Order: sequence, then structure tokens, then C-alpha cells
Amino acid sequence: MDSETSNKIEETVLELLKSSNLDEVSELKIRKMASEKLGLDLSDSTRKKLVRQVVEKFLAEEQAKSEANAEEEEEEEEEEEEEEEEGAPEYDDDGNLIVCRLSHKRRVTITDFRGKTLVSIREYYNKDGKELPTAKGISLTAEQWATFKKNIPGIEKAIKKLESSS
Repeated sequence: MDSETSNKIEETVLELLKSSNLDEVSELKIRKMASEKLGLDLSDSTRKKLVRQVVEKFLAEEQAKSEANAEEEEEEEEEEEEEEEEGAPEYDDDGNLIVCRLSHKRRVTITDFRGKTLVSIREYYNKDGKELPTAKGISLTAEQWATFKKNIPGIEKAIKKLESSS
């Protein structure tokens, strides 16, 4: 069989495989459809063998893609689970929400003090296995926090200016 005919058979078989429901089609059906489309008799042993090789190669590639996709999905699920675990709210011993840990000793918490919500940026120390707040830090009311937050761009600009001059 010449290479041009072989290439045409291979292209046609691949085209049919890509457009077919692989759960419903068989190698025999693909061979018959390719035979009709090409106007060639594909029932001789050499052409049957070529069709079988193309089908097997295609199926192996599809299986490899499927396995790779399954692995990717599994990795994505694991990452999502990790993110959910990391994203789970953390509370201190007094039930205050820990927004973030700035360092081993410093953290930002949301507390309720005498009916007022406060944003606290504070240092902590360990005593008898408990993390306790020190006097070093600041607690801002919601109004003070809003003012501070509004001025963050100016603070960042000043920091960049200082860093660039040193």
C-alpha cells in the first residue's frame, strides 16, 4: 500500500474517531465508515491492520488524556480543600476572630469590647500554653479603622518615597 493511501486512511479513521461516540462505535464500524467515505475496500489484512493500529493509538492517547485530566482534577480538588482549610476562620482563646498573623508574635484580631467592635493589631506572648495579649499594640474603632483604611494609599506612597531615597 502506498504512503498516500495509508495517510488518507489514517486521516479518515482519526476524523471518524474524533466525531464518534466511542462508547457506541467499534473498530469494525469505523473501518466500514472509512471504507464508504474513501471508496476503498479496507477489509484486506494490511488495511485492517492499519485501521486497528490507528484506532489503538487514538484510544491510548485518549486514555492518557483522560488520566491526565483526572490527575489534574484530583490535584485541583486537593488544592481547593487546602484553601478551604486555610480559609477557615481562626479564633483565639477568648473567641475573637484572628484576621491574620503578621508574625509569630503579632496578629490582627476583631474583638468586641463593651459593645464596640475593635480592630486590634497587637503583640502576644505565651504563658502556660495560652497566647495572651501584651500592652504593645493598638485597637481601632470601626470609625478609626475606616479612616486608616482610606489613608492606606498615602501611607504606601510615603513608604515608597522613603525607600527610594535611601
